[in-house]
Amino acid sequence: MNSLYLAKTSKTPEIAFDPKSEIFEISGRSIPENSVEFYRPVMEWLDAFQKEKGSSIILLVRLEYFNTSSSKCMIDIFRKLEKMHFNGHNVVIKWYYEEQDEDMKESGEDFKDILKVPLEMIGYISEDE
Repeated sequence: MNSLYLAKTSKTPEIAFDPKSEIFEISGRSIPENSVEFYRPVMEWLDAFQKEKGSSIILLVRLEYFNTSSSKCMIDIFRKLEKMHFNGHNVVIKWYYEEQDEDMKESGEDFKDILKVPLEMIGYISEDE
């Protein structure tokens, strides 16, 4: 299975997944003009990946900010991972948030409350401070 990589822009996050390392990362800002179109390759890639026997995935979410339409797409991604989890795949989501960023912390907690897949909250102190 091939890796997936989408380069970061001022409006879209970097998306990188190497199936050999089983690490999937989404980082940056997610405010694309059309979230559904932007995340379509991710959804298609996950559809193909979930067919791999014994596949595991650790999703690292390191977003600075995301808009409402991106939130919907994130839920869709998380639901696919949830389905994989229920089908016997080892799945963990790690939600990173700046300790001073209450909005990102609350968003992670909201996702954690509605999902039935392990989601770890990881607070950090920004290097800029």
